[in-house]
Amino acid sequence: MSTDAAFVPDDSFTATSHKGLTYPFGGAEPASGETMRIAEGLEWVRLRIPGPLKHVNCWLIADRDARGDGVALVDTGMNTTDARDAWKTLANGAMAGVRVTRMIGTHMHPDHIGLAGWMCAHHDAPLVMTRGEWLTARMLVADARDAVPEEMVAFWRGAGWNDEQVDAASARGWAGFRRIVTPLPLSFTRLQDGDTLRIGRGDWRIVTGSGHSPEHACLLDETRGVFIAGDQVLPRISPNVSLGVTEPDADPLGEWLASIAKLRNLPADLLVLPGHGDPFTGLHTRLDAMDREHRERLDALEIFLAEPRRAIDCFGRLFRRAIGQDMLGMATGEALAHLRRLEVEGRARRDATDGVWWWRAA
Repeated sequence: MSTDAAFVPDDSFTATSHKGLTYPFGGAEPASGETMRIAEGLEWVRLRIPGPLKHVNCWLIADRDARGDGVALVDTGMNTTDARDAWKTLANGAMAGVRVTRMIGTHMHPDHIGLAGWMCAHHDAPLVMTRGEWLTARMLVADARDAVPEEMVAFWRGAGWNDEQVDAASARGWAGFRRIVTPLPLSFTRLQDGDTLRIGRGDWRIVTGSGHSPEHACLLDETRGVFIAGDQVLPRISPNVSLGVTEPDADPLGEWLASIAKLRNLPADLLVLPGHGDPFTGLHTRLDAMDREHRERLDALEIFLAEPRRAIDCFGRLFRRAIGQDMLGMATGEALAHLRRLEVEGRARRDATDGVWWWRAA
């Protein structure tokens, strides 16, 4: 893999622009079961996933280890039949005879590491992640059980859920994470912020962020100007930032805003390879837009809290569409993250009545 020059898009693609971002590959994308070349030694795989995001991006970086040539795989898709079939098609086609040298997970969400254990076992490859992401994933797998814990039910009711909503969520049990993640290895190789990974002939610096997940790892090839961003920067949507039952007094939105400020220190002209959506340039423009969106939401929410509100009462001020049962959990977590940020900033206060939380502007 050559690293002699910065990334330059292939002349066969027609770049497009939208809201200050440039998409150097236009609307081109890899078909299911195929790869698409981004640069020498760097390939793009796109896999279908259920839900509104529809797909997840994975990346293959030319690599070499003691056993010979192969590829480092960044993210895997969810443990679904579609994703496994797509990888099997690749193994019999574009990746025939290609070995995965290491399995790098950007973060612990199932659409990114759902097949990490499967890949590690098949290729006898090490799992490479940050400690915060690996431990959280292991905890969620180990904590799987039939019945939803009473603490979770109390959390839902605190946010304002009614009996029907609680019953519908409880019917799904408490093992959803384990069902869509193959068993992870018992050991892993730790990534830390500032580490440099030598992958093939290139160096990739680890840049971590938080808020969307505990210790999200991004990979930066400073020589070629390529940034594998995972879900830390997406081109058209803001990643979900949720407050959860595990750490109910945390401030994930504060961590997210701090991560945006941190990423502004990176060069503005990087080619960003996101976990969802298409590769783009215009990193600072996108960071500014995400920061502005969340701060505008906070301002609107503070005005809305002139009267006491529950988390579920705030959906109309935070989201552009109606929230059904399928998105209720994520929407609740996001609303709570915004309310908690207002609380931390001294702009709102919370009271509890009969187990239900009510926020009011301070």
